[in-house]
Amino acid sequence: MPSREDDAKKPSSETAPDQRWKLQVFYLCFYGFMTQIRPGESFITPYLLGSDKNFTQAEVTNVITPVLTYSYMAVLVPIFLLTDYLRYKPVLVLQSLSHISIWLLLVFGTTILAMQLMEFFYGITMAARIAYSSYIFSLVAPSRYQRMASYSRSAVLLGVFTSSVLGQLCVTLGGVRFLTLNYISLGFVTFGLVLSLFLERPKRSLFFNRPKGAGDGAAPTELDRMAGGDGGGGTGGWRDAVLCRMLREVGALARQPQLRLWSLWWIFNSAGYYLMLYYVHILWNEIYPSMDNRRVYNGGVDAASTLLGAVASFAAGYVKIRWTLWSELVIGLVTAFQAGLLLLMNTTSNIWLCYTAYVLFRGSHQFLVPIAIFQIATSLSKELCALVFGINTFFATVLKTIITIIVADKRGLGLSVHPQFYVYFAYFTLLSVIYLLAAVGVGIQHSHREVPTELALAKEPCQLLTEVPVQEKSPEADTVRA
Repeated sequence: MPSREDDAKKPSSETAPDQRWKLQVFYLCFYGFMTQIRPGESFITPYLLGSDKNFTQAEVTNVITPVLTYSYMAVLVPIFLLTDYLRYKPVLVLQSLSHISIWLLLVFGTTILAMQLMEFFYGITMAARIAYSSYIFSLVAPSRYQRMASYSRSAVLLGVFTSSVLGQLCVTLGGVRFLTLNYISLGFVTFGLVLSLFLERPKRSLFFNRPKGAGDGAAPTELDRMAGGDGGGGTGGWRDAVLCRMLREVGALARQPQLRLWSLWWIFNSAGYYLMLYYVHILWNEIYPSMDNRRVYNGGVDAASTLLGAVASFAAGYVKIRWTLWSELVIGLVTAFQAGLLLLMNTTSNIWLCYTAYVLFRGSHQFLVPIAIFQIATSLSKELCALVFGINTFFATVLKTIITIIVADKRGLGLSVHPQFYVYFAYFTLLSVIYLLAAVGVGIQHSHREVPTELALAKEPCQLLTEVPVQEKSPEADTVRA
């Protein structure tokens, strides 16, 4: 039987009563679910273009929506650092306050400036999602990370699905006006603020708030080893030095082909994916400018795409192939498929065909996301993994901002939505060509490596007698074969 001394050596997260951490995880998942219940979110674009606000399509496309990208770019790094430094809860409260600000501005704002401010707060809420996704690591032991993270992620996806279905039912069956739907959303996000106030603020975090000593018996982390200690008890200026050393290590890791490939996919494909998400509702309104709110099906389409994305993510976990050989080909084929879907969305006059292409586009992207996460994280500690994903997201945001300035902003080309989607189609087509050419290169390299091996195996039986004396005289030969 384990002694008290053995229990004392366990991490505090494991010696705490089981009921306590289970309740904390349950409350976090409940919070994650409830904060996604915003039934008016799928209908923001038709609300802005409709009689309630009466903005023009050019104003929404080229003046209001680009602010979301700029806001996200401006606050991403500060919120990433503050999330860890302030230990999650304050950033989650900030996220809830930003959600309230969004819907207050949607309900009461009447000017372009008010809608731009709304998009600014929306950028804050997007950047603050890191606080929820990383909060779970402070609640449970490392052995439970993967399972608990899947629970928290599932709660979010279920919340998004429920919110989209609820919004669609209110609009189609209940005949609820978009303005009323935004009042309902305001009530839900206010309740989300109340829930965030009762979240427990963790005593530790991934980077800035490490345990003061190794008395909890936990294994030293990547940060602790880089700091030269074994329990994270460093003080003073080691944080800056460690982060710099971690950045250098990330630079060295970038030489690994699989990590480099999937990081580039994350940067380039995520940028195009989110640009499509930002502007697709405007495209739908252009293809099918319905004056009857009950015939606007944005919520149902978002629900279907969320469900397919969850199924695709789950299915990706069961794909067993030799990724070092087939990664480029899989990425290239999926990206080419997405390019075709973008062209279909932009050229069809059938709104249901456009909806279907959108659902498939999102599902195909979500299929590759867990594969990318596994390929990137498989050889990294959780600290380096968080840093790599943070860097990838930052570069994707920079690229997205550059494209927005050139293509969408009125100070750039100021393209309307259809020409923008032609640009996104060309962007994904170019990416798919590059990936497929890389796949051809990998295939050629692999075949060249296979041929000498086959020749050697074919030659070995007939030359065995002449080669044996050479092998006996050459100890290096045995070393190579071993």
